[in-house]
Amino acid sequence: MAYINENFLKLQAGYLFPEISRRVKVFGEANPEAAKRIIRCGIGDVTEPLPPACIAALHRAVDEMAVRETFRGYGPEQGYDFLREAIAQNDFQRHGINIDADEIFVSDGSKCDCGNLLDIFGAGNRIAVMDPVYPVYVDTNVMCGNTGSAKTDGSFEGLVYLPCTAENGFVPDLPATPVDVIYLCYPNNPTGAVATREQLKRWVDYALAHQAIILYDAAYEAYISTPGIPHSIFEIPGARDCAIELRSFSKNGGFTGLRCGYVAIPKTLMGKKKDGGKHPFHALWLRNHTTKFNGVAYPVQRATEALYSPEGQQQVKDLVNFYKGNAALLQAALTTAGLKVYGYTDSPYLWVRGPQGVTSWQLFDRILDKANIVTTPGSGFGAGGEGYFRLSSFNSRANVEEACKRLSDKALFVFG
Repeated sequence: MAYINENFLKLQAGYLFPEISRRVKVFGEANPEAAKRIIRCGIGDVTEPLPPACIAALHRAVDEMAVRETFRGYGPEQGYDFLREAIAQNDFQRHGINIDADEIFVSDGSKCDCGNLLDIFGAGNRIAVMDPVYPVYVDTNVMCGNTGSAKTDGSFEGLVYLPCTAENGFVPDLPATPVDVIYLCYPNNPTGAVATREQLKRWVDYALAHQAIILYDAAYEAYISTPGIPHSIFEIPGARDCAIELRSFSKNGGFTGLRCGYVAIPKTLMGKKKDGGKHPFHALWLRNHTTKFNGVAYPVQRATEALYSPEGQQQVKDLVNFYKGNAALLQAALTTAGLKVYGYTDSPYLWVRGPQGVTSWQLFDRILDKANIVTTPGSGFGAGGEGYFRLSSFNSRANVEEACKRLSDKALFVFG
C-alpha cells in the first residue's frame, strides 16, 4: 500500500470557500424560498463579460487554429514572446521598472503559482505570513511540510504570523526574529489595504539585510487609485535582489474562467545552497515551469495580449471602475448600518468589523439567514480575522443595489 502525504491531515477543515459553499447548500436545502433570494458577495469571482478586445482576439486566435498554416501546437512553456514582451513593456518598463521579457513566466493563474513556487525553496526556511492571510499561502506550506501541527486557533506551529490590525493599517510590523521567506499581498486580500512606498521600502531593506525573499502578490494592483501607492514591489530600489512578484488577469480582465497570470523573477535574485554558495532562483523556476507545465493555451494568451492594446486598456479601466462603483455602494450601506468598513478605496474587497463580541461565523450565519447574502467570514483568513467579514464587489449592479438595501438595516447587526 502506498504511503500518503500526511501533511494534508494537518489541514483540519476544508479549504475556506468550499466550506462556505457547503454551508450555503445546507441553508438552501432547509430554506428553498430564501435560497431563491441569495446574493453571493463572498468569493471574489467576477460577473461581467470579458472585455470586447479580448473576445475579438479569442475569435481571431480560434480561426488561426482552424487553418494548417496558422495552427499552433505546443507553445513555449514560459509564454509566447508576444505576451511576455507586452507584459514587460506595459507593466514594468513604461513605469521605469527594470524587468525584462525573459524574466516573465506566463501561467494559468497566481493561485497555482503561489503554491508551485514552494518547489524551488528548500526545507528549513522560516516562513512569515500576514494575519489575516489569503489561505492558499498557509495551506500550501502545510501541504509541503513547512509547518508543524495546527493550534486551537487555526494557526500552525512553525510559521511566523505577522499581525495586521486596524491599528497598524493592516500593514504588519517587521518580525522580531529573522525569517527567510515573506508573503506580502497589496492591495491586500482580504483586508483591502494598500502599502505605501515607505512601508514597502522597510520590507525590502529588511529582506536585503537578512537575505530573505519576498513573495509579493500584486493580483489586485489595477484597483489602486490613491496617488503614490506602488503597483509593483519592483518600484522599490533593491527589490530585484530580494523579491518575486505574482500577478493575475482574473480581477482586471475578468479571467477567472479563462485563466492567465504570471510570475516575474529577476535573474539577479539568488538563493543559498547548503555549501554556502548561491544559485539564481530564475534558473530553478525555469526548470520547474518547463518540466511541470505545458503553457497557457494560445487563444488565451492572445486574449491576454489584447488587454494591453489601447482599446483593451480602456476596457479594463472601465471594468475595474464598475466594480469599484459596487464597492462604494456597499461601503455606504454598511456605514449606514453602523459598521466600520476598511479597504474598498484601492481594492475590490470590503473588510468589515462586526459588533463587539460576535464571531465571524456568527456574522456569516446571521447575514445568510436574515439577509440571504453570502459573505466570507474573517476568521477563515486566520485568527487575526476573527470578528470581521469580507464582502466582494464582484457582482452585477442590480445585485449590489439589492444587497445594499438589505445590509443597510441596522437591526441585521443587533445580536443578543
